[in-house]
Amino acid sequence: MHVREILRRPLMTEKTGIQADYWNQYSFEVDRRSNKHMVKDAVEACFDVTVEDVRIINMPARIGTRGRRTVIKRPAWKKAIVTLKRGDSIAWVEGV
Repeated sequence: MHVREILRRPLMTEKTGIQADYWNQYSFEVDRRSNKHMVKDAVEACFDVTVEDVRIINMPARIGTRGRRTVIKRPAWKKAIVTLKRGDSIAWVEGV
């Protein structure tokens, strides 16, 4: 699997902003077939940083409704929380 296929998109929420500021952790949506080693290599190759730890979370599919009859199914996805070495940062995430 190519490095650009592993990292799908960054996750930008209030919680991930706090994690980036205080604990130097960044969150990404990753491919469902990837593992910790693949995510670590992809982040180090794309952003030229040193990764200390990777945590992977499988987010379950969700079913919701709009109105009475409309059913919406959101697919399952995988989230990775990457902890970087002290002093390293991902510049495009800061200041957003």
